[in-house]
Amino acid sequence: MVQKSAGCYPVIPIQNIYYMLAYAFQALTPQGSRYVSAETFANTADLFAAILIRGISVQIKRGLTQEYISRTEPLATPKGQLNLTESLKTKSILRQRLVCTYDEFSINCKINQILKSTILLLMKANVAKERRRAMRKLLVYFAEVDTIPLSGVNWHMRFHRNNQSYRLLMGVCYLTAKGLLQSGQDGHVRVMDYLDEQRMCRLYEKFILEFYRRAYPQFSASASKIDWQLDDDMGDLLPEMRSDITLTQGNRVLIIDAKYYANILQMQFDVPKIHSANLYQIFTYVKNKEAELANGPHEVSGMLLYAKTDTEMLPHQQYRMSGNRIAVQTLDLDCDFSEIAHQLGEIVEEYFLK
Repeated sequence: MVQKSAGCYPVIPIQNIYYMLAYAFQALTPQGSRYVSAETFANTADLFAAILIRGISVQIKRGLTQEYISRTEPLATPKGQLNLTESLKTKSILRQRLVCTYDEFSINCKINQILKSTILLLMKANVAKERRRAMRKLLVYFAEVDTIPLSGVNWHMRFHRNNQSYRLLMGVCYLTAKGLLQSGQDGHVRVMDYLDEQRMCRLYEKFILEFYRRAYPQFSASASKIDWQLDDDMGDLLPEMRSDITLTQGNRVLIIDAKYYANILQMQFDVPKIHSANLYQIFTYVKNKEAELANGPHEVSGMLLYAKTDTEMLPHQQYRMSGNRIAVQTLDLDCDFSEIAHQLGEIVEEYFLK
């Protein structure tokens, strides 16, 4: 019999959420670090508003990105492609106008529409008055930009040289929209509390991966796919195995499964135990990866890395399972960010540098 005990989610200072966002969206800068360390935020909506205010202000100085937007309208001076059929149908030709389709280089593109719509959403949230005033001033620069419903946005965007500076801004817009948008039964949009378990779990995974990529470029850090090592080709219906973080250096591999739970342990007959599904999962990853590397020297280890909560019993265990090291431990996010970086560095020290 397995019971879930009452638990609470990890405590994370809001400043640390900024750092996690910045790493997750690959946009951490010394200037941004100094800025956020000097500010205090009442809640995550207030933090997101502050990030957008700063980021958009910088972007305005650089120039809001522009894209070619296709427009179709009747014109007295034709340009672009003439549409005679539409001109006759709408009788615009009688008014000495022709319907034309042409491309216009405009700031009224999807990426700026998302920014404007997110600002308007945040202005309904519980943010500081000075930030609400600052957002209202920024809206002046978006006068020619349309608003769009954020619930229907396709967030799978491609970034290139001309819009790379929007990466963190779009990440914050995504998290704001997913966390602050909630439609009531009357159809009106209301603001709700942000960070639920699912979204914080994804941010936690992404942060750890990008931290290792940035802080330890000498390692290969990826959310890699792990192939099933089958005795035949009958792999139909098998689920895909993809690690949260795989660190590789030479012939050493560490597979990390990042977990963000209110209850790190489960109760089994009133005895605390590691979540069995999590342990089975990391063990499966490790054994299939080891089988993949069997033709050469290798060392494959696995780790369940839980975000630390304030519960009394926290796992810090290492097991030897069929020749592999499997660890279960926690990462304390309720501390100065330099200490978080130190904890993640100790993992590298333990598995690769000793």
